[in-house]
Amino acid sequence: MISPVLLMLAGFIFFPSIYVGWLSFTQSSFGRATQWVGCGNYLALLADPYFWRALLNTIIVVNVVVYAELFLGLGIALLFAGGVPWPRLMVSIVLAPYAISEVVAVVMWKFMFEPTVGMANHWLTRVGLGEIEWTVNPTHALVLIVLLAVWHHLPFTFVILYTARLTIPRELYEAAGIDGAGPFQIFRRITLHLLMPAILVALLFRYIFAFRLFSEVWLLTQGGPARTTEVLAVYLYRAAFRYHEFGLASATGWAMVIISLLIGLYYLRVIYRRMFASPA
Repeated sequence: MISPVLLMLAGFIFFPSIYVGWLSFTQSSFGRATQWVGCGNYLALLADPYFWRALLNTIIVVNVVVYAELFLGLGIALLFAGGVPWPRLMVSIVLAPYAISEVVAVVMWKFMFEPTVGMANHWLTRVGLGEIEWTVNPTHALVLIVLLAVWHHLPFTFVILYTARLTIPRELYEAAGIDGAGPFQIFRRITLHLLMPAILVALLFRYIFAFRLFSEVWLLTQGGPARTTEVLAVYLYRAAFRYHEFGLASATGWAMVIISLLIGLYYLRVIYRRMFASPA
């Protein structure tokens, strides 16, 4: 009964992955015969300073984005669980960015932060903070990418944490209050402890998704200026579709898969220990 689904997964995921893995050990391009080079593409990655810069940018951006979303999502979830006026409307407002496609969201932000006529730079100048020169300053560009990614994907983390918070019985808080526990003790011993599985799940998914960050960087800066804001997905895209080095691009893709697997295995192990491992 499940064979059609297995065949679909094999056709769309397994076999293409195997082909890309084989391609990563070859030198391949348009109009040129495929040539086996072994680990040459992976050695080329390790020797390429642009790859290491893209990897560093990816690590910095992903960690800032994921943990900023976690802290903001947790704060908003606790605020909403404590009671807010018009809860359905407020939840809809928080979830609204997730209903916008990435391309539309990036175009909106790019227009708002346009150096000469952008609304955001106008108001930043009015309040004395100065303009965000994201087209010139790499640090400003990375900050803008982080802000955009957090704004767009925050609802995902919020939904996971908010629904998990609503499942915590109210009786636990009442009992803790009767026993004389303070707000910080209640948060640490009850809320944070019971939310930890949901927090780990949110971190796992957001790490995997954020590691493939592409649209925000490519549509805002295309990795510039001078490839200083390039991330791994942009590095892969540039190798494949601008320089037509399909072997190098495949090696980059498998490097991203391996790094994502290592991150995923770490969080899955932590989740298993907290949720499924039997006490000693």
